[in-house]
Amino acid sequence: MILFILRRIALLIPTILGITIVAFGFVRVLPGDPVLLMAGERGLSEERYAEMLKQFGYDQPIWRQYIDYLGDLLRGDFGNSIVTKKPVLTEFFALFPATVELAFCAILIAILVGIPAGVFAASRRGKLVDQVLMGTALVGYSMPIF
Repeated sequence: MILFILRRIALLIPTILGITIVAFGFVRVLPGDPVLLMAGERGLSEERYAEMLKQFGYDQPIWRQYIDYLGDLLRGDFGNSIVTKKPVLTEFFALFPATVELAFCAILIAILVGIPAGVFAASRRGKLVDQVLMGTALVGYSMPIF
């Protein structure tokens, strides 16, 4: 059992590195210049553009940007939101309680409605009630999550 746990921990490191490489790569291959996206519609002077490139590390080679990205992640620095200009972690913690409340309510409704409906449908297997409840569940399951 200890060997299994050690093997899982050893596999965790390349998995996390792979996820960070994919996330970092996706952001880097997006169209558009990240500095110009941050600047918005107002535009930038050449000096300010060069200053922002240096400030955010986009003037560094890609491998150096990745190392800096990993260091920031390990320190819990997820950068600033492009929209609000506030730290992402601050935004996350401000909205997290509402997310937990929504998730709790959704789980509670699913338990209070889903389990009795499932038991009711199972007790009337093959009948119209079962088919209606199964169809409703299928529609709910097939609906995209937005």
